[in-house]
Amino acid sequence: MKAMLSAVRLRAATTALGGALALAGVFPRAAAAAYAIAMHGAPAMPENFTAMPYVNPDAPKGGRLVEGVLGTFDSLNPLIVMGVPVQAVRGYVVESLMARGYDEPFTLYGLLAQSVDTDDARDYVTFRLDPAAHFSDGVPVTAADVVFSWKLLRDHGRPNHRAYYSKVVRAEILDTHTVRFDLRGGDRELPLILGLMPILPQHAIDVATFEQTTLKKPIGSGPYVVAEIHPGSSITFKRDPNYWGRSLSINRGLWNFDEVRFDYYRDANAYFETFKAGLYDIRDEEDPTRWQTGYDIPAVRDGRIVRDSFPDGLPKLASDYVFNTRRPVFADIRVREAISLLFDFEWINRNFFYGLYKRSTSYFDDSELSAYRRPADSYERTLLAPFPGAVRPDVLDGTWSPPMTDGSGHDRAPLRQALALLESAGYALEGTRLLNRATGQPLSFEIMVTNRDDERLALAFSHNLARAEIDAQVRLVDDVQYEERLGSFDFDMIEYRWEQSLSPGNEQSFYFGSAAADAQGSRNYMGVKSSAVDAMIAALLKVRGRADFVDAVRALDRVLASGCYVVPLFYLPNQWVARWATIAHPARTSLFGYLPETWWREKMRGQQ
Repeated sequence: MKAMLSAVRLRAATTALGGALALAGVFPRAAAAAYAIAMHGAPAMPENFTAMPYVNPDAPKGGRLVEGVLGTFDSLNPLIVMGVPVQAVRGYVVESLMARGYDEPFTLYGLLAQSVDTDDARDYVTFRLDPAAHFSDGVPVTAADVVFSWKLLRDHGRPNHRAYYSKVVRAEILDTHTVRFDLRGGDRELPLILGLMPILPQHAIDVATFEQTTLKKPIGSGPYVVAEIHPGSSITFKRDPNYWGRSLSINRGLWNFDEVRFDYYRDANAYFETFKAGLYDIRDEEDPTRWQTGYDIPAVRDGRIVRDSFPDGLPKLASDYVFNTRRPVFADIRVREAISLLFDFEWINRNFFYGLYKRSTSYFDDSELSAYRRPADSYERTLLAPFPGAVRPDVLDGTWSPPMTDGSGHDRAPLRQALALLESAGYALEGTRLLNRATGQPLSFEIMVTNRDDERLALAFSHNLARAEIDAQVRLVDDVQYEERLGSFDFDMIEYRWEQSLSPGNEQSFYFGSAAADAQGSRNYMGVKSSAVDAMIAALLKVRGRADFVDAVRALDRVLASGCYVVPLFYLPNQWVARWATIAHPARTSLFGYLPETWWREKMRGQQ
């Protein structure tokens, strides 16, 4: 991510101390403190905005929202590697310095920090806290808490936090409510990354035990507190009646329920049946079969359950089968490409999913950032020039497409292509076995899944692979084991989705950077170590103009696609959500899609 800071003047000026130091020449002079910061251009909302356009500013407050979650949890700390955490702690309980504007690729507006100040080079950033901000126990949020949180997450947080926050050269408390970070140059996104840093209470955190899983109720500054916990089963958040930020413009129309409960389910069928029975209120549906046939029930027909299809402007959340290239069986790109050729999307989409999926073709599907069917322009070619061979010619000129079959399930054309690639990689058919000529070992691997729906798909893929005498075993594991093996890269192949935005940045190093390949807990699940990938990530972090930024992301997309690190699967063109009609949402959907924090409970007739 990148772009020039908009020097929009804020309602709060810089502190007297900070101004004096700037005048004295201690710090470089910068634009006035601002109420918002954007990666690309100026913030969309003016300084005096009263509410975001994707909320109902007059939404009624009250009632309870029950959401269902497929899985389990054993920790209330989502900021560490260990455990399976309740992710909702972020946002509901723990706040950041600034909050996203969800109608823009990457713009932050003041939350705990009422202003932000940086220079054009973004070599430093200063945050001025809102003096009214306090934690749920009444203790004020101070600059000391900000510096404490930075150090804690830099030294003990998740690998992405450690990588991001280690780029800070120095943190300095200018006064009780003002903190300045001096930054290592070359990363224009870092002020925004720091703006999204979760702020934790120094007085309530034991650094010595921070990295251990815990079910202790956390203290935060957010709109809710944890009220009730049933480990692995449910967690209830209740509105903090003394929430300091209820009147902020960024919060108007948000956090409308008095109580939010998350119920966890281990079985996908039970998860669906309990929704139909009215035991939870909204359901994000990702199964085309269920969306097509499973909702033919009285509650839908008579309007008690409403089905919504929300568009969004983000790169689509596409699924891929990920090769763990740390495994010798996947070290040869020809083997990976051959396996990819054997995924029969047309047959699977028609027979499993009613033809409702679209084929994934990019790491940034269905967005301007995708390189698919777009020839590389001159700037992309300049970025890629130091890495000859890193991008396939057909990917470079935009003519590459994933293989298409006739949909019969028996198309022999991709099978012949796959066998030819495997032969060139040193494999030969001997009877009913495909053996490595050098080692005599069969081509075999395991696909690890964590639910029955994924198991069904993996078994179909395994059947396709068996046509080439490739032995792919499917292993179903529980959520805890899955997370443990994922974090330590103890798998051959998994199904995974990298969530992408319209302003990708530092997280790309966490997803695909060489340094992350050996960092347990990172999301470089394929184990890619590529100087070309690293260079494209560095480029997208440095460029300033939107056009050059898009080119840099497309160049990264081309290098990743050329490496055959995944079997591209599919994505849904829209977000599908079913809800009980007592739950309502704003008329306008944000660029990011639907946002449950903007929803509310409709008051029934006769209620006050």
